Amino acid sequence: RISELERVERLTQLQNKVAIVTGAGRGIGREIALLLAKEGAKVVVNDLGGGSDGQGNNSKVADEVVQEIKQLGGEAVASYDSVSHYECATKIVETALSSFGRLDIVVNNAGILRDRMLFKMSEEEWDAVLAVHLKGSFNMTRAAAPYFKEQQSGRFINFTSTSGLIGNVGQANYAAAKLGIVGLTKSTALDMARYNVTANTVAPFAWSRLIGSIPTETDDQKARVEKLKQLSPAHIAPLVAFLSSDEAADVSGQIFGVRGKEIMVFSQPRPVRSVYNAEGWSVDSLSAMKGALQSSFTPLEVSADVFPYEPLV
Repeated sequence: RISELERVERLTQLQNKVAIVTGAGRGIGREIALLLAKEGAKVVVNDLGGGSDGQGNNSKVADEVVQEIKQLGGEAVASYDSVSHYECATKIVETALSSFGRLDIVVNNAGILRDRMLFKMSEEEWDAVLAVHLKGSFNMTRAAAPYFKEQQSGRFINFTSTSGLIGNVGQANYAAAKLGIVGLTKSTALDMARYNVTANTVAPFAWSRLIGSIPTETDDQKARVEKLKQLSPAHIAPLVAFLSSDEAADVSGQIFGVRGKEIMVFSQPRPVRSVYNAEGWSVDSLSAMKGALQSSFTPLEVSADVFPYEPLV
């Protein structure tokens, strides 16, 4: 059992922290913004208010979350800038500094979808998705990093996906962006470690508008969607709040997954088997290499192949 003082300290460990949450107007981002505020953080609610494809804008989306936070007794301001432009990312950071005087947490959650089979995907569909997910995460990280470096503390929480970690059909742009975020996060963790700044990624399993367009034409597709609907965006927020806290000061460079009430840590690429040829390899001798390594090849899978069991909700 913990003492009452320890309980209060844990409940208020984000007190006086300042957080930016991108894509905070709906779904996962909204739940994160609300929980960080409940835990004591002051929050910049950033959301362009566009559709799931990134088109359009609506300032009411961010304003409504700000109002919810204020009704809970918290402090929040809205930001409507797009993370895909570096100058806008700097404005988002400046909003936190001018409104609350500091910045401690950056949650890079903003995202869009432009799903298409690779052989039909347009350059614009590729560029738009990478601009929001990967470039947007870089823009926010780059804009905030100097402040974190100066104050010798900070938290970056980025969002990846099993579409990148494992694979998915019709999402080459999204998968490339999400796996790129893993590399960005690891580099950020390494570059910022000496300044007591951490960086981690989260792969969320949750029903949101970004996956609400999954086809439901067959019985299997309908069953899959019903399973996904059990996974609330609210399941994701506690892990993000923990990674934002002082208690997670020694957690960095990791890839977490949240699937209902299950939290997992993902492995990261490392050699699993090797072969050696003292004479060097030729095209012909590489057939022997294939035979020696093939049992360790990773199969072509999608997320449902790796997670075939019912969500733990």
